[in-house]
Amino acid sequence: MIFAEMVYPDEYCDFHKELKAYVASNFAHWDSGLQCDSWFWIFDGDQKVAIDTFSSMKHQIKSSTPGPLVQRVIDILKIKYEVNVYARPELEGHEDGHAI
Repeated sequence: MIFAEMVYPDEYCDFHKELKAYVASNFAHWDSGLQCDSWFWIFDGDQKVAIDTFSSMKHQIKSSTPGPLVQRVIDILKIKYEVNVYARPELEGHEDGHAI
């Protein structure tokens, strides 16, 4: 599910390095990559939140379920960046409920 989308003037590939530094300074357990898309995975126990550009030209905050880590990621991002939080999480294309 997509919970929010970041707003910034740069192309996501140009913004990746700055966002990586911010994620690294605020979260202990994370991973990232930049190859055609920009992605970050933030972990806390069995929770995982993604910040990625897989389905948008801007970074979106995603998780398979709502939870405290999603909210913490959004809150921390909002300290420094503009973040549009969706009133209701949106499903990604692969989450449309149809069996493959």
